[in-house]
Amino acid sequence: VQLQASGGGLVQPGGSLRLSCRASGFTFDEYTIGWFRQAPGKEREGISYITKRGDTDLASSVKGRFTISRDNAKNTVSLEMNNLKPEDTAVYYCASTRRGCSNYLHAVCFTSWGQGTLVTVSS
Repeated sequence: VQLQASGGGLVQPGGSLRLSCRASGFTFDEYTIGWFRQAPGKEREGISYITKRGDTDLASSVKGRFTISRDNAKNTVSLEMNNLKPEDTAVYYCASTRRGCSNYLHAVCFTSWGQGTLVTVSS
């Protein structure tokens, strides 16, 4: 199982970024994919997930600003991030799981993790 997160970078407050998580080595459309982030000195935070059926959820801190989607033909999950704020600065990780879970915003639900991509929101 391999997950490759990309798309991070430096953006000004109010700007947008699109993160991608490309998967390989497993049957992608059977897995739930999640996005997490970790800021310096803080715990890892669940941001969003999309199940194999396409069910999604977002953390309250990003609702109305972030959108998650998946393209099973390309083995990719995307996280569209708009109206970015300095507090969105973090390393963003994608993760995968086949486990059933009551709330996929919890990291313990996931079994495989990508390497992370840094998002910096600053003027």
